[in-house]
Amino acid sequence: MNMFSSSPSSSSKFTLFSPSQNLNSSRFHFIINLKTPHSSSKHRILPPIHSHHESSSPALQEKPQNSGSQGEDNEMEDGDGFDEEIIKAKKSLEELLVVRRPVMEFYDEEAAGVTASAEARIGSGSSGKLKELTPSSGIDEGLSRFAKKMPIFEPLRVESSSEEKPLSVNLDLALYRARILARNYRYEEAEEILRKCISYWPEDGRPYVALGKTLSKQSKMNEARAVYEKGCQATQGENSYIWQCWAVLETKVGNTRRARELFDAATVADKRHIAAWHGWAVLEMKQGNIKKARNLLGKGLKFCGGNEYIYQTLALLEVRAKRYEQARYLFRQATKCNPRSCASWLAWAQLEAQQENNRAARRLFEKAVQASPKNRFAWHVWGVFEANLGNVELARKLLKVGHAVNPRDPVLLQSLALLEYRYSTANLARVLFRRASELDPRHQPVWIAWGWMEWKEGNLATARDLYQKALSIDSTTESAARCLQAWGVLEQRVGNLSAARRLFRSSLNINSQSYVTWMTWASLEEDQGNSVRAEEIRNLYFQQRTEIVDDASWIMGFLDIIDPAIDSIKRLLNIEKAKGSSATDDRGENEQSGGYSSDPASGSTTGSGSGFNLDEFIREKLSLDPSKLEVQLGPSRVAYSKSAKSAANMRRSDNKNVAAAPKL
Repeated sequence: MNMFSSSPSSSSKFTLFSPSQNLNSSRFHFIINLKTPHSSSKHRILPPIHSHHESSSPALQEKPQNSGSQGEDNEMEDGDGFDEEIIKAKKSLEELLVVRRPVMEFYDEEAAGVTASAEARIGSGSSGKLKELTPSSGIDEGLSRFAKKMPIFEPLRVESSSEEKPLSVNLDLALYRARILARNYRYEEAEEILRKCISYWPEDGRPYVALGKTLSKQSKMNEARAVYEKGCQATQGENSYIWQCWAVLETKVGNTRRARELFDAATVADKRHIAAWHGWAVLEMKQGNIKKARNLLGKGLKFCGGNEYIYQTLALLEVRAKRYEQARYLFRQATKCNPRSCASWLAWAQLEAQQENNRAARRLFEKAVQASPKNRFAWHVWGVFEANLGNVELARKLLKVGHAVNPRDPVLLQSLALLEYRYSTANLARVLFRRASELDPRHQPVWIAWGWMEWKEGNLATARDLYQKALSIDSTTESAARCLQAWGVLEQRVGNLSAARRLFRSSLNINSQSYVTWMTWASLEEDQGNSVRAEEIRNLYFQQRTEIVDDASWIMGFLDIIDPAIDSIKRLLNIEKAKGSSATDDRGENEQSGGYSSDPASGSTTGSGSGFNLDEFIREKLSLDPSKLEVQLGPSRVAYSKSAKSAANMRRSDNKNVAAAPKL
């Protein structure tokens, strides 16, 4: 905006304009006749006129004068008139040029102080300083004061919206509350909290990870995948935890190629992210790429240093390669890295139990429960170990302690039910099976074990319903393959050979590496006199099996952090029997049985010699009375009837889960 203008006149004139075009007031012109006290070649410099209001002062500048002859006397005589007209001009400006400043939420006190001090210095009347001021400097000062009062120059106004965002400590509290809700199966409330956290803190990766895991627990894989993708975009791909969780999700659904890409992205985002290296190695191990798995675990040690998970994985690889001394060394390294690593103690104990070093195994089980007194795996695996040795009372106590500290775990009740079935009554076992199925209706091994028990008791229709219930949960898992194999043996025993063949074939479609299923099918054909067909089946197994070639020069192995109870359940049910053993109908010896193979040489109940007092440990660490560990069983009269009825309806309406279900 052109703030100054000049028009020729016979006398000296000043033209005043409004300092802003945004004002509602129009432009005002004040023409003041002035007689300068100097000659025509000189101009008198006047200081800017300031209003006493908070509004910006208009700029004032003298217009050029025409040449004329005026004497020194006239200039002195007109001095008083000049001062009077200046005062009148000030009053006129105060009355007419009232600039309304916008309403401001914040007032810049520092800027106001600077302006006041500048005005005080200018208005002090010092002739020397006034002469030093040029018109441009006065204009710049007025414009700067005016600019400071505009909202666009106020940074506090821009930051005022940040007051609505909660403090970061609220994020930690919200994540903790969501975790507790998800642990108590209140998923909807947990999801609501986590989505609010994402809206308030979109740059933080923790809410995305927590929400994705919550959705995965509910089998909402597509929604979880969308959450992880959104999180990677929001964090610009720099959060390795989101990449790693996404990779684990793709591994679960079988997208191996995509999972590799995501694990790779996680290691690029943070090469010190140990879970990414370990998870990737587990994936390669499951695909039979042992050399690749070792390479990844080696990189994990290189970039992340000593870690109990890496050492434990390597030790388990050495166990698979039957290099037991190297495995013991690596287990020792794992427990040194973290003496409270219950998984490392348990894996080491299982190695010693496999080698029949029962005393050493018992000491390691004691270490495991001391490292994590409430760990359900520790109590379960130790209880199964003692049951296999024939220490029934100790095994029963260990399983009951595990159930007391983990009342929502169905695996402990399942193992206790099988124990009671062998050494007590079938009715007590049924009650325990029913309670376990109520705790987790989607736990397939519970239904399989219950079906096996009912078959042994002669309740074939009930056994079939229970097997069908297990398959209706998920027909693509390893548990489903074992269920189909067990059901096939049932049909073989009752003479439904065509149904048994279809069930064996369905089991092998899920898990083609099961030696037990192939040999059971071959045995069926051989019993029917089809020796040629039996030999073909054996040849098919050897042709399609996956050879895992390990490099013995590497004194390292593999850790697969899986549920330690899985191997114990296999031994408990004895579904995968030893090679060459024949199927019998005796309790505890069949490939489906839940009995224990007791070791007569080590069947004593003597302690490990370490001085560990189990009862005292239970009292001090768990605040439990060892004499009052009875399982609390609630009323569940209609639980089984409903589940059996729904299973029967599902079997009649949908035969997708079993490719060739027999018509019985």
